[in-house]
Amino acid sequence: MGFWVGMVLGIAAGVAIIVGFARCENSRAARRRELAATVASFSKMTIEDSRKLLPSDLYPSWVVFSSQQKLKWLNQELTKIWPFVNEAASELIKISVEPVLEQYRPIIIASLKFSKLTLGTVAPQFTGISIIENTQESGIVMELEMNWDANASIILDVKTLLGVALPIQVKDIGFTGIFRLIFKPLVEELPCFGAVCFSLRKKKKLDFRLKVIGGEISALPGISDALEDTIKNAVEDSITWPVRKVIPIIPGDYSDLELKPVGTLEVKLVQARDLTNKDLIGKSDPFAIVYVRPLPDKMKRSKTINNDLNPIWNEHFEFIVEDADTQTVTVKIYDDDGIQESDLIGSAQVRLKDLQPGKVKDVWLKLVKDLEIQRDRKDRGQVHLELLYCPFDMKDEAPNPFAPQFTMTSLERTMTNMENRSGGSSFDMMSSSRKKKEIIMRGVLSVTVISGEDLPAMDMNGKSDPYVGLSLKKSKTKYKTRVVNESLNPVWNQTFDFVVEDGLHDMLILEVYDHDTFRRVRLHGAVHPDLNKSHVGRRVRGKLQPGGGKEREAEVASEVVATTNHAGYTGIG
Repeated sequence: MGFWVGMVLGIAAGVAIIVGFARCENSRAARRRELAATVASFSKMTIEDSRKLLPSDLYPSWVVFSSQQKLKWLNQELTKIWPFVNEAASELIKISVEPVLEQYRPIIIASLKFSKLTLGTVAPQFTGISIIENTQESGIVMELEMNWDANASIILDVKTLLGVALPIQVKDIGFTGIFRLIFKPLVEELPCFGAVCFSLRKKKKLDFRLKVIGGEISALPGISDALEDTIKNAVEDSITWPVRKVIPIIPGDYSDLELKPVGTLEVKLVQARDLTNKDLIGKSDPFAIVYVRPLPDKMKRSKTINNDLNPIWNEHFEFIVEDADTQTVTVKIYDDDGIQESDLIGSAQVRLKDLQPGKVKDVWLKLVKDLEIQRDRKDRGQVHLELLYCPFDMKDEAPNPFAPQFTMTSLERTMTNMENRSGGSSFDMMSSSRKKKEIIMRGVLSVTVISGEDLPAMDMNGKSDPYVGLSLKKSKTKYKTRVVNESLNPVWNQTFDFVVEDGLHDMLILEVYDHDTFRRVRLHGAVHPDLNKSHVGRRVRGKLQPGGGKEREAEVASEVVATTNHAGYTGIG
């Protein structure tokens, strides 16, 4: 009896399990069908539908809605006509590029020409096209992204100064970039535009390899690097934006489409701070390269500040601007290693379109290793720039605060007016006092510590080992002179530069110490010159003021000069 009961219960349990499993599978299949229908609906959605579904601020940062359209049809047709393009364009490129190569030819090379140039059998691929909305110009602007892994056959006939002829092959060319096409002006005649301008808007990648036919180029030191720089400079100067090539379609004068300067950029390289140390012994010897276009004759180099991670350059440069909407000013700071290649400390960049014309922009920029990849968590320091963009159409309207004739600061003008009106009404004095409080004095303060006289003897031998400590109370910048051993009338004649952010409210402190080798340094006294009067280049002589006891009659003489020409500017806060 028990057997039959167990068998019936087992059969019932088995049937229940089978039925439950079948229902579960049917439910999963139904959910999959619904999910497939949902995915199919999403696949048919346009970018505009996606933006309507969710606002842009709810998307994660890695979601990008591309404005480019695919060009599969263009690539297919270009592949068909590429042999004819190769024949037509090879000679044209050779004629137009050879003069540029000659312009940037290295000194060690006597002659540089093409002996063979063909574009190969592999056509470039256009990976996207976008239309640039430009309301300022009456034309059509489009950009095409191109990728080209070429098998071009390019042979350069190189002759050195020693008379050695080298056939050098340019191989393994890899290029990725964005070309800009401008159809302008629009006319009432087919094809409805007068000319086409083309330019390399952005060069993302340009790789190639040089090989001496029948030899190895590494056997000739310096030739490979010189040729690579020449080729890259030729590409930069010939077709890279803002340079553009104009091809007339309808006869006419299109000189207005050619590259023309639109303004000037004044750059004041003030200082850098907290730079990364690249030297194993001592500190880095930083210098800066500043440029708008990366061409040898358009790049400016600062002086080298030896053994300093907080250099003060205070140098002024001027650049020509051709397109303020797209160009940038770049500063790269290097460690000078003498005859060896300089090490890059960091780079920074400012877009010119972020500058207000005619107004100075004072910026501290964080240095990064690669300007294309801004995710640099390492602290490489900061650089301080003052920038002024002046378009040519407003150059006569606004005064240039960097110009040499602006030698008197607004603080000096206010103080001079106060002195001239010292006999005036009380209302004028109150007004001048109020103006003085509003002034923010900025610039570079140059302090020359000359000598000390009749300093008190702090050692048992009746002498002292004095040195002077200099500091700005507000900015906490500190320097010290060398130690003059066993002297009560020391002569230092050392100069130190301070960057003053607010000279009206900051304080320069000169403290005289006696240096002891085996004991704590003892203080002679301190002098506090007035920064408000430092700009006139006068000598400051002050009594030492020890912390306690009898006041000493000894004096410290120092020549305090604040250079305002190309050192800074002042403004009303």
